[in-house]
Amino acid sequence: MRLNITHRTVYRYEGAPIYSAQILRLTPRTNLSQHVLRWKIDAPGGLSAWNDAFGNTCHTHVVEDPPEQLAITAYGEVVTTEVSGVLPAEVGDLPTQVFLRQTARTRPSAEMTEFAGGFAARVEADRLDGLHELMAALHEKIDFDTERTTVDSTAAEAFEAGCGVCQDQAHVFAGVARALGVPARYVSGYLYDPELGNVSAAGHAWAAAWVRNLGWVSFDPVHCRSATDAYVSLAVGLDYDSASPVRGMRTGGHGDEGLEVSVSVNAQQ
Repeated sequence: MRLNITHRTVYRYEGAPIYSAQILRLTPRTNLSQHVLRWKIDAPGGLSAWNDAFGNTCHTHVVEDPPEQLAITAYGEVVTTEVSGVLPAEVGDLPTQVFLRQTARTRPSAEMTEFAGGFAARVEADRLDGLHELMAALHEKIDFDTERTTVDSTAAEAFEAGCGVCQDQAHVFAGVARALGVPARYVSGYLYDPELGNVSAAGHAWAAAWVRNLGWVSFDPVHCRSATDAYVSLAVGLDYDSASPVRGMRTGGHGDEGLEVSVSVNAQQ
């Protein structure tokens, strides 16, 4: 599938700051499931490219005396290939054991640990089938709701509330999988879904778990499926904090900061 993607982030300051510094993980990388034909990031100020420990392509974005409206636009074209949601390890990948580490975002509550225990025997007997059953159970347990959680919510909070957005559900899956001794990573990216329209207020997020003799298998609890050729991954990490598309800080200024994010994904016929 040939996908045209535009990801636009706009900050509006009531009183403009004197300095802004951000890390941008807004560049997909070419792998078995996707090939980047062209990609560009338009942003005021300087951009410095580097790769983080997870192999993500990152840019440090620095602006002195930013305007009251600061826009960052990433756009390009990616050709995707159906791989049944499976990606083998790549040269330079961190050891899979790294992804057993819980974070403040994914750390399971007592209720999550008890829930995980119900799948321990199945995951031990057949990891792939057991993880698919786990995903299906989480899909039933956690409703998709954009109003009940925030960008700072944890997996434990979303699990207790029984609802959350894709970020929350990816955190819950990763936390529960790690509690079962299965390495799991958080994935940020995009999803082409013509039934929902091509423009959304944000990107998408899902999880991937390590299955011996296969590799990294993707699990999207929101849609209860593995990734298809409608998915484009941006970054991987332990959680949202290490894989977020845009993350940073500002110095100075006053008043409120407004943020608008829009994502457009279109399939080229």
